[in-house]
Amino acid sequence: MNPELFPLSSTGKLHHNTPVTQLVEFALARGEGRLATTGALAVETGVHTGRSAQDKFVVRDAESEGQIWWDNNKPMTREHFDVLLGDFLKAAKEKEIFVQDLFGGADKNHRLPVRVFAEYAWHALFINHMLRRPGPGDLEGFTPGLTIVNLPTFRADPARHGCRSETVIACDFTRRIVLIGGSSYAGETKKSVFSFLNYILPPKGVMPMHCSANVGKADDSAVFFGLSGTGKTTLSAEPSRTLLGDDEHGWSPQGIFNFEGGCYAKTIRLSAEAEPEIWSASNRFGTVLENVVIDPVTRAPNFDDGTLAENSRSAYPLHYISNASATGTAGHPKNIVMLTADAFGIMPPIAKLTPAQAMYHFLSGYTAKVAGTEKGMGNEPSATFSTCFGAPFMPRPAWVYGNLLRALIAEHKVDCWLVNTGWTGGKYGTGSRMPIKATRALLNAALSGELKGQAMRTDPVFGFQVPLGLSGVDAKILTPRETWADKAAYDAMAARLVEMFQQNFSRFADHVDAEVLAAGPLPLRTAAAE
Repeated sequence: MNPELFPLSSTGKLHHNTPVTQLVEFALARGEGRLATTGALAVETGVHTGRSAQDKFVVRDAESEGQIWWDNNKPMTREHFDVLLGDFLKAAKEKEIFVQDLFGGADKNHRLPVRVFAEYAWHALFINHMLRRPGPGDLEGFTPGLTIVNLPTFRADPARHGCRSETVIACDFTRRIVLIGGSSYAGETKKSVFSFLNYILPPKGVMPMHCSANVGKADDSAVFFGLSGTGKTTLSAEPSRTLLGDDEHGWSPQGIFNFEGGCYAKTIRLSAEAEPEIWSASNRFGTVLENVVIDPVTRAPNFDDGTLAENSRSAYPLHYISNASATGTAGHPKNIVMLTADAFGIMPPIAKLTPAQAMYHFLSGYTAKVAGTEKGMGNEPSATFSTCFGAPFMPRPAWVYGNLLRALIAEHKVDCWLVNTGWTGGKYGTGSRMPIKATRALLNAALSGELKGQAMRTDPVFGFQVPLGLSGVDAKILTPRETWADKAAYDAMAARLVEMFQQNFSRFADHVDAEVLAAGPLPLRTAAAE
């Protein structure tokens, strides 16, 4: 045990850098989970089956005051954080704690040393999968650049700690400490590392990105932005290309690099036929199955059962994917893909974006939720705008990331594409889901450079370029209005979606130039005028 380990070292109950097999054994012995027939560790997180976004706070002090986007981040006073930290340390000294020393970032020029103190053995196993594991000699003189303390059984006191509920995620970016209490959802730890990287990297000229990434044989890397449910993980797991990672990357002067050493894939309705790589990785020893239903007798995982959570997850190291990159690094991207699942049926399956349009859609971060997927939703789809395709993890103002991305796109002459994996032939409930074969064909043609050579039309709603055709793809779906039986209904729905975009983007109007403002949809671009 390292005597220099934070104030928690006085507990005398620390397990430092415990290997994977032993962490599984600890988790089983402590009743934290069950072993599935596949050797995966099945755990349940209780009431918290996803992130507690409303319970995340950033300490507001002299250093962070002018750096944080306070419209997007909840402040906590220095005084409240200090009381919370003292109570965390007091609570931790009564517990057995698992400590992992890891790195955020495959590029050694920009990686972040992270030390995680976890109350649960399975949380230590999870973060060991998710971050970059140290190689020979990497731990000599290891000094954490970020310290995370995760105590799921800790209950915060809103009056005492200046928070909202018994659950708290408190980030002190000045002292590089994150405290997580009252939630068993393991993703909080992973996203806390990402949030801190989003804070420290932009001033260094490194673009942090909530995206998946892969690379072809010609070092033609591609980046995939997208919110949950848009196909980010599925579409980047292309067998003919090497996977860098499925969620978090950086773009430095040397190229792109994965922040992580693992994948955190959704498993609801996971099948070997549709997603063979993810299926295989989810059914291996040491994989963490979070809120996946396990048969009480056979212990076989049932990925079709959403009883515990629709947001069931599988966490595994990247080397469980056969075509994963060993280095986690690649050259500058040749293509950027922004994924949306447009449940209104207005957007084409693919469109080519100018750099200004790319910034507009990056800041917009649009997708749509379908009716019935969340409590309180009616019969209509619901538009979702998450800035930079990851607003909850962006401490700095959105335009900081948008301007950095736009400059990198221009410098490296990157082709940018908007891909709609949502609906065609009508909105959700009337139309049908975009055919996955068509999406893959169009995407592969974009990545290979073939699509750039196709004849294009200017979309009358959004102003971007849309190919007129591609061999093997039904040309009709490339013009969304033509797939609707009721053209007037399409025009009305398009007008509504345009209004949603404009209303959302109005908050950025004072922070972008005229070219970006003009890159969005305009009322005069209505399909009815065609």
